[in-house]
Amino acid sequence: MSREHDNLTAIHAAYRAFHDRDLAALLATMDPGIEWVHPDGLAEYGLGGTRIGHQGVREFLGRVPTVLGGMRLEPQEFVQSGDRVVVFGVRAVTSLSGHTETLPFIHSWTFRDGRAVRMEDVFDTVAFARLIDS
Repeated sequence: MSREHDNLTAIHAAYRAFHDRDLAALLATMDPGIEWVHPDGLAEYGLGGTRIGHQGVREFLGRVPTVLGGMRLEPQEFVQSGDRVVVFGVRAVTSLSGHTETLPFIHSWTFRDGRAVRMEDVFDTVAFARLIDS
């Protein structure tokens, strides 16, 4: 199998694991030293900045339910170039008060030896913060 095919297989496994809320399967797609990057604009909610390693990913994902009622990712397009896979999609985000909105995202994943070493989430932090506060 090609390196690009392995990366795409890993990406699909990661989104499937996230959908199934299977943290062990999600972490299995990631290098132990992964950089998990979210916009600094959400720092006041404990969701901004860079987390390092599986423990950092666990801490981030553990923080999400304290500020959101739920989230469902819907990846729609996958663009590959070498060790990079960029995913365009939407996420249905529900506030703690029960209000849901669909917001676009771009995830940039970098791979090494078939495992993610970096994931950067790009989205409209103003719209996301407005939803958290609703």
